[in-house]
Amino acid sequence: MTLTELANPTRFLALTAKLLPWLAAASAILLAIGLYQSATAPDDYQQGATVKIMFIHVPNAWLSMFVWGVMSVAALGTLVWRHPLADVAAKSAAPIGAAFTFLALVTGSLWGRPMWGTYWEWDARLTSVLILFLMYLGLMALWRAVEDPSRAARAAAVLTLVGAINIPVIKFSVDWWNTLHQPASVLRMDGSTLDRAFLIPLLVMALAFTLLFVTLLLAAMRNEILRRRVRTARILEAGRAAA
Repeated sequence: MTLTELANPTRFLALTAKLLPWLAAASAILLAIGLYQSATAPDDYQQGATVKIMFIHVPNAWLSMFVWGVMSVAALGTLVWRHPLADVAAKSAAPIGAAFTFLALVTGSLWGRPMWGTYWEWDARLTSVLILFLMYLGLMALWRAVEDPSRAARAAAVLTLVGAINIPVIKFSVDWWNTLHQPASVLRMDGSTLDRAFLIPLLVMALAFTLLFVTLLLAAMRNEILRRRVRTARILEAGRAAA
């Protein structure tokens, strides 16, 4: 099934109805495996057991940026290709991305307290992630504030593309400025610096959270399509009643 065919909401609903149970099951299985591997991973020689916060914090931090990237592609779909489901995807992804970003901030603070001696520091990485969280909230508010769906879609798409500038700032902030965060240790040109005892559980958890995101996104898109259908039906019914 091509993207053009998926532009038909009815076909999209039919496809997701088949995919969602499998995606949900795969997410649950991977999460269970990842949590078990995380719990049984050895303590770090410097950080002790607190290093295990990494297995929750890092996937959420990755996804906070990845979800905005998905929304940016959807924004192009709204402004350039006029794909009927582009705005549905972006609007559905925003609350999920906000949740991942919030969890990244909370787990990062819990991890930072024993490591840095403080829950919060206004360094480049922490501040730019907080800005990302506020941008998610701003987008959600924008969709609610503008009654005309087409106007809301265009305005949100423009704001999403402008906000995408913050993603490379978050990614490279540890290289551009002196921050509390360590440099990248997984995605490196010369290979990961993490030991396999930590790397494998981390990758499993990252995959599990990514599958969870896809599952939640498809479910949210289904709900948004059905909500818009109900809204359209009510408008038509009100128009007939007024006539």
